Amino acid sequence: MRDILLTLAFVIALPLMVRWPSFGALSWAGFGLMNPHRLTWGFAYTLPFSQLIIAATLLGIVLSKEPKKPKGGAATVVLFVLVCYFAATTLFALVPAIAGPTLERVVKVQVGTFLALLLLYKREHVIALMWVIAISIGFYAVKGGIYTIATLGGGRVWGPMDSFIEDNNAFALATVMSIPVWAFLYTQYAERKWLRWGILTAIVLSALSALGSQSRGALVAIAAMALFLWFKSSRKLITGPTILLAGLALVAFMPESWMQRMSTISSYQQDESAIGRMETWKMLYHLATSRPLMGGGFEPYERWIFEIYNPGYPGVHAAHSIYFQVLGEHGFVAFGLFLLFWFLVWRTCSQVVRAVENRPDDRWAYWVAQMTKVSLVAYLVGGAFLNLAYWDMPYFLFVAVAVTRWLVRQPTTVKQPAMAPRARPRGLPIVRPRPG
Repeated sequence: MRDILLTLAFVIALPLMVRWPSFGALSWAGFGLMNPHRLTWGFAYTLPFSQLIIAATLLGIVLSKEPKKPKGGAATVVLFVLVCYFAATTLFALVPAIAGPTLERVVKVQVGTFLALLLLYKREHVIALMWVIAISIGFYAVKGGIYTIATLGGGRVWGPMDSFIEDNNAFALATVMSIPVWAFLYTQYAERKWLRWGILTAIVLSALSALGSQSRGALVAIAAMALFLWFKSSRKLITGPTILLAGLALVAFMPESWMQRMSTISSYQQDESAIGRMETWKMLYHLATSRPLMGGGFEPYERWIFEIYNPGYPGVHAAHSIYFQVLGEHGFVAFGLFLLFWFLVWRTCSQVVRAVENRPDDRWAYWVAQMTKVSLVAYLVGGAFLNLAYWDMPYFLFVAVAVTRWLVRQPTTVKQPAMAPRARPRGLPIVRPRPG
């Protein structure tokens, strides 16, 4: 039944993608993040939904009169160069049988990113993209939060099968990153109390889901995100205790087994998983220094490669770090481009904040930029322990803030009308921009 319903809905949506290719870009984001076909058990599980979305969207680009303007500035250029560099390193990959399919997957993600940068051009598109991100992750996060309550924190929450975030640790980070997206949506519906209560419920259940994953990296990401919120708040004496009490209330719900697992963060030297990661980081660093321009290519995690670049470690482990993942797989040039890209994304957020600081009608843009920053803090900190360098969600957050910057730079005569009251909604801390 699920297969039939999903396929029927998709067939109905295909003409809409041709008529409005911006809808195709949003559909690509939804399928990439949520993987709804992985919720089926029959023929729909392996249908080429992504290819069909791309085909319909490209046809729409040719036939539709919707505006098509590239956005993102220097960050988009750096990202394009980085993807091209990935293709070059794949030609010299140490494990070409794995590197080739991985490159194909990475290129698919970035095709969606570039299409969204080209096709999204309205404030409503940005809001819709944030809804797509929130619901795609929130569908699983809310379920995970309910499961955590039902098991009193004893179960472990996992992500959707055959996705970037299938692993419990990766899914926990995705859930943590979705919380600021929900918070942004909360600011946009001050007059719809029922919707705001629903969003608040999603935030609480998402936080419980992240804790229920029993991921230590997620706990570190939550702490970093909370610290950043407090640092940016203009009411630190109110925001600090509020964040602390909320965190203590959530942690108090978790069982003793959860506490014991989290306590191993401080004793990582004796943790087998942590040791494996550090030994892999050592291997990837030696691999990068040996092949500084090309690295080892995608997925160089084979026993014979460890024997060459870290012979003292008897195991085989994945990178579990976005930084060492890019460094070891593609070398120092790609690693520099990767860091430069995220620096430029951060700068884009700051540019939006400064541009709309004194423009009440563009308050929505202010919240897009600030909540994107909060989400990126979680990604850049939590990602230090996970294989998520090529994952969709952070790149779609870049799309949201890039389109927002493009919009706030347009002449006032073509700006979209405001959708929400100007007043700051209750329940969120006031966040003021700081230099840098």
